[in-house]
Order: sequence, then structure tokens, then C-alpha cells
Amino acid sequence: MTPERKLLTIKLIHTVIWVFFVAVLFYVLYSGIADKVNIYTWIGIAVVIGEGLTLLIFKMFCPLTLVARKYSDSQKDNFDIFLPNWLAKNNKLIFTSIFIVALIIVLYRTFQI
Repeated sequence: MTPERKLLTIKLIHTVIWVFFVAVLFYVLYSGIADKVNIYTWIGIAVVIGEGLTLLIFKMFCPLTLVARKYSDSQKDNFDIFLPNWLAKNNKLIFTSIFIVALIIVLYRTFQI
């Protein structure tokens, strides 16, 4: 397989995983707003926290980014994923903020703080 083909494969996989995590994140937000907190909400929270721990372990880089780096010397933030560059650059800030809001809502709905 050529390096270009390997990078394309990584980009596809990375994008599918990103879509999965965004869907989970918005499910958590929805379940909090709609007051439909259930076991899937808590599983979603655990999955997102697991992803956060993975990023911490890899110094705030997705492991797929590190693999993709072998096949590209691009300095663009979206070299390894099919996202607009501005979104790839601000991805962690945007979705961490949404997750914190979602988590606060879920905790409020669950414990009526």
C-alpha cells in the first residue's frame, strides 16, 4: 500500500471515530436537556472521559494523528482527518466545552443539585 493510500485510510478511520464521539457527546447533551438520563448516558460519559484520558496519555494528540504523521509532513491541523482546518484546530476546545455543559446538565438532572 502506498503512503498516500495509508494516509487516506487513516483519515477515513479517524473521521469515522470522530463522528462516533461527536454523536456520543451530543447524545449525552440531549439526554440531559430532555431529562432522559439513563444507563446509555453514563456509558457515553465514560466513553468520552476514556477518550480524554487517551488524549492526555498521548500528550493531547490522538494516537491516529501520530500514526498519520509517518505519512505526511503537512503542518495543517486537518492533515489526518476529513474536517475543515478551523474545526480540526479548535476541536478539543469546542467539544470539551460542550461536554462540560452536557455533564453539568446530566448531573443536575440526576441529583437535582
